[in-house]
Amino acid sequence: MRPVLEVDLAGLRLKNPVVTASGPFGFGVEYAPLVDLGAIGAVVLKSVTLQPKDGNLPPRIAETPAGMLNSIGLENPGVEAVIQDILPELKEHGAKVIASVAGETVEDYGRVAARFAAAGVDGLEVNVSCPNVGRGGMAFGADPENAAAVTAAVRRAAGDLPVFIKLGVLGADVVKVAKAVSAAGASGVSLINTLPGLAVDLRRRQPVLGNVTGGLSGPAIKPVALWAVWRVYEEVGLPVIGMGGIMSANDALEFIFSGATAVAVGTGNFVNPRLTVEMVESLSRALAAEGVSDVNEIIGAAHRER
Repeated sequence: MRPVLEVDLAGLRLKNPVVTASGPFGFGVEYAPLVDLGAIGAVVLKSVTLQPKDGNLPPRIAETPAGMLNSIGLENPGVEAVIQDILPELKEHGAKVIASVAGETVEDYGRVAARFAAAGVDGLEVNVSCPNVGRGGMAFGADPENAAAVTAAVRRAAGDLPVFIKLGVLGADVVKVAKAVSAAGASGVSLINTLPGLAVDLRRRQPVLGNVTGGLSGPAIKPVALWAVWRVYEEVGLPVIGMGGIMSANDALEFIFSGATAVAVGTGNFVNPRLTVEMVESLSRALAAEGVSDVNEIIGAAHRER
């Protein structure tokens, strides 16, 4: 008998705990020729702002040991274009959609969230921790009070939709920020966003990226991400979407044992565009081999078995 993979993520029923991380999977439609979007838990869109955004100067991506740096700068066509041109196609593919909301002001976040809520997405992720933009981003997520203000604005705009706040680990302690957004109405948190990093071109004696710095992702940040998931699960109790270097079912299990209800695949999509759907199957086989009949039985298991 196949193990049960369905999870309840703060009221959002997912057929399995594997979702896409905002950014590397684009808006999902780019991967539709390769991936059955209805077979994974949810598609998390790349972050969307109120107005179209050009993003940072190139080069925008640099490979690093055990990871990569990106400095996309939240390039996107704006919320109205996404609602009109992208959401209908995702729905045709049977995908559950979590929209990633970004902005330069608290009001921006609320307005984007309101438009997505009215358009019928399944959930909202609030990006308050992007290290690649000059305004917004970490200015909100690194401070409990600012993060709470954004959370409250999105919560008011979101209606009954689940709201997940995407946090990094810079600035205030991640537990303090998680407690603040919880009190402001967050349904859960996404942990973690990329870490700031830099690469240097030795030939040019200049930074590789056009924006100088970028966000580090991939296996290099996995231990940090697991630490954050562990702490928030144990000290805050909010549902967690765990991410950061998840490249295999074993990686996913580490996050689930640490307290994640769902896991998001980001950089791994560049290595293997079909990684998400393959991970669903490999996770099912791994649970069956261990005699686990329901993935929900092992969420936070590492805390119970100490």
